Amino acid sequence: ICSGCGPGYRSPLDAMKGPREEIVYLPCIYRNTGIQKPDYLATVDVDPKSPTYCQVIHRLPMPNLRDELHHSGWNTCSSCFGDTSKKRNRLILPSLISSRVYVVDVGTNPRAPEIHKTVEPVDLYWKCGLANPHTSHCLGSGQIMISCLGDPTGNGKGGFILLDGETFEVVGNWEHPGEAAPFGYDFWYQPRHNVMISTEWGAPKALADGFNPAHLKEGHYGRSLHVWDWTTHRKLQTIDLGEEGAIPLEVRFLHDPSATEGYVGCALQGTVFRFYRTEKGDWAAEKVIGVPSKKVEGWMLPEMSGLITDILISLDDRFLYFSNWLHGDIRQYDITDRRKPKMVGQVFLGGSIVSDGPVKVLQDPENQPQPPPRVIKGRRVYGGPQMLQLSLDGRRLYVTTSLFSSWDKQFYPDMVKEGSLMMQIDVNTISGGLALNENFLVDFGKEPDGPVLAHEVRYPGGDCTSDIWL
Repeated sequence: ICSGCGPGYRSPLDAMKGPREEIVYLPCIYRNTGIQKPDYLATVDVDPKSPTYCQVIHRLPMPNLRDELHHSGWNTCSSCFGDTSKKRNRLILPSLISSRVYVVDVGTNPRAPEIHKTVEPVDLYWKCGLANPHTSHCLGSGQIMISCLGDPTGNGKGGFILLDGETFEVVGNWEHPGEAAPFGYDFWYQPRHNVMISTEWGAPKALADGFNPAHLKEGHYGRSLHVWDWTTHRKLQTIDLGEEGAIPLEVRFLHDPSATEGYVGCALQGTVFRFYRTEKGDWAAEKVIGVPSKKVEGWMLPEMSGLITDILISLDDRFLYFSNWLHGDIRQYDITDRRKPKMVGQVFLGGSIVSDGPVKVLQDPENQPQPPPRVIKGRRVYGGPQMLQLSLDGRRLYVTTSLFSSWDKQFYPDMVKEGSLMMQIDVNTISGGLALNENFLVDFGKEPDGPVLAHEVRYPGGDCTSDIWL
């Protein structure tokens, strides 16, 4: 970070030369665990030279129960790099279920954050007609934009709230009245091309207590991308990804701000779609990766999808990573040829098809053997790989195992009982390849108030899923 510049980095390639991560922040969730304690923000030491390496060094409890902290964002990021008056010192923590938004002071003492402000649910309900906030991104204007999943009654509604970047008061909706999408989830914007693209999970009241396949048939889950005009905030286009693209979750433009393409991970059928601007100036999408479902017995359904739950792109736009939460593997793809990603790395970390578990794979189009259970430092991995975060230089991939407390409880009850884990993967950035670092483990089963579910990983200085370049 240069002196005389604003927050973050001048470009994604500059960010790759940024300092190695020393601490990270993770939201830790007690909702649905049977433990009546508030969710909290954990600060974890990831500096190998530190005496507290791999330990939670601070916990900031929220003032309420059952919030379901989930993702986090910043008050400002590389989108404000040119503004020297801005400082990245507030972490935005939206609560997926309670609809509160916590603003956390991480500037005064980065190792011991404090709550700065709470945005109450009524502000989202009454000022915006929205609820269930998910992804927050800071804007070049200084405002903070948060995507929402629903309306205050629990039905799907994909709208966006704006917070003032100084007072953190709710300003109002980003979208025009009546133009919210039927469902919401994630979003990413590219100002150079005057575009924002948003995705769809499902109706909050359908997904809040677990996954019911009947809700799919009833139309409570999404399968579309929405294309918005970044300047006028008008919805321009809806791209229906079809059944193969059901439940499109994380959306990632390439980091290069001049790029007119990116990728979205579609959970239900284990596919990745590439979206791109066409020659005539509108947007389209094509499936570029498919993880075939496996025929199984001893599981809730006769076919098990990989369930792609998180994807990310390295800062040099060379590699794409995603997690198959049910199958239990993380995959690395070379995306130099944007239309033909090539798998160059894979590692199994738990999952639902481990060789000593109750599920038997009857047929697998990829002919992969059922992986042995993963044990790190004597601790068995329950659950599967889920949230991913990559070091700025692209050499270390952090992974946690919790998806969402009620789905954790449904698919991986042992993880809820034993607590989730954070692991680290060593990445070969030359030719590709993933290997577990056997000396790294953060065990959230050993927390003072009992086993907890840790979710998204954030670096204090920004990372490849928080920062957007203009």
